Amino acid sequence: MKKYIKISTVLLVVLLASSCEDFLSPEPTSVSNAETFFESEADLELAAIAMYDAMQGVNSTSTNDNHGAQVDFYVQEMLSDNTRSKNVGGEGESAQFESFTVEATNGIVDDYYRSNYQTIYRANVVLENLSVAGSAASRFEAEAKFVRAYAYFNLVRSFGDVPLVTSVIGIADTAIQFTRVDSDLIYDVIIDDLTTAVAGLDNTYKTRASKAAAQALLAKVYLTTGTNYGLAQTLCESVMGAGFVLEPNFKDVFYSELNNEIIFAIDYVGDSSADSQNFSAEWLNAVGRTAGVNYTTQEVRDALDALGGDRTLYSYRQDPLLLSQFQVAKFIPNGDDTLGIAATSSNPTLAGNDLIVLRYADVLLMHVEAIMAGQQSTSAQAALDSFEEVRLRAGLVGDADGTITKQELLDERRVELAFENQRFFDLVRFNVAQDVLSTFSDNNGYNFSVSDLLLPIPQREINLSQGALGQNPGY
Repeated sequence: MKKYIKISTVLLVVLLASSCEDFLSPEPTSVSNAETFFESEADLELAAIAMYDAMQGVNSTSTNDNHGAQVDFYVQEMLSDNTRSKNVGGEGESAQFESFTVEATNGIVDDYYRSNYQTIYRANVVLENLSVAGSAASRFEAEAKFVRAYAYFNLVRSFGDVPLVTSVIGIADTAIQFTRVDSDLIYDVIIDDLTTAVAGLDNTYKTRASKAAAQALLAKVYLTTGTNYGLAQTLCESVMGAGFVLEPNFKDVFYSELNNEIIFAIDYVGDSSADSQNFSAEWLNAVGRTAGVNYTTQEVRDALDALGGDRTLYSYRQDPLLLSQFQVAKFIPNGDDTLGIAATSSNPTLAGNDLIVLRYADVLLMHVEAIMAGQQSTSAQAALDSFEEVRLRAGLVGDADGTITKQELLDERRVELAFENQRFFDLVRFNVAQDVLSTFSDNNGYNFSVSDLLLPIPQREINLSQGALGQNPGY
């Protein structure tokens, strides 16, 4: 069941007023503001819902809106060797991701950057008003810190050093807004936030923060930083003991929403102008354009055909209208009778497909990764068991020689989690991104260079900072 709706007009006024208060003199008295609105736990609950609203993003075609997770696939999937636009160069700014020609003026990058900071801001609003929640304060704190950590994990992996904002600030606080902080310090905050979240949450929700979601995300953070493989293994094992299971039918992972495999998903409601998404319509070229985005590459189809097993049928499909092209099949909004998939909305641009952020198969494969990276020979059988559990669900046999290689694990993650915004970060974390993407780029006539492993800081932010905010190399 869908668990939240768009925030109320009153709370929206509060959020805007508290972020723009330096512009206002005298302070308005005819509307609620941040100092007067938060009086009860119910008020803070609205602010907590607003955090997820920011993650969900606005379903619109306006470049001025924050689209939240609805633009993630550009910077987390099309920047890899998994997807591209239908016609190279035919989709404007989106084509910059596939060809590794992203510019600092790219509006999608700007959207991704500001959307994550809007999520952080709303989490900070909750954290600064915990006193009204009474005995529930620790739960709200844990929830807000999970959300803040999620957004900062997106930012630090995509941009490197970024401004660190851990409180609600005013327009005059330019030193905080426009000072890039070392990535190690950002990761310290992420780890601290997720540690608090693990301690303060249970597993009540799948579309809000939970203990298992915090544990899984923290495990991925440790794998990314390479700082504590043993704890990453322990965190994965805690999630593995929390009652999650692989869905027997791979299709049900995506079309039986909030199923037993889902740990955390961003919630969308079909045919709701306020709570739907249009990214899956973009993938189907169902928005009236001639090109379409996030079409599968030949490379990923080859991998799925060779290694996907039962997953392949529900990972990509031939475009019903343009037979030379192949679409993602995991989030089809208007259904597919051949595949037994029902529509999630009557209008594909108002889709209800949830965006899966963390699921059990990912945790099993992270468990393997943690054991292998930590060289825990005593846990080798446990790693093999987790690896084979994922493969057996796909109708494949166990590992042929009983020894998992780094390449086998990377391949398994690719075919299991294809088009779920994991591939680019996996390549970086496995320290093979430069080699893999260079080869992919050369084979397709693209322009990859090592500087493409980080996105540019949006030029708009640099302009607002009057040059105080530095740019990443290569842009």
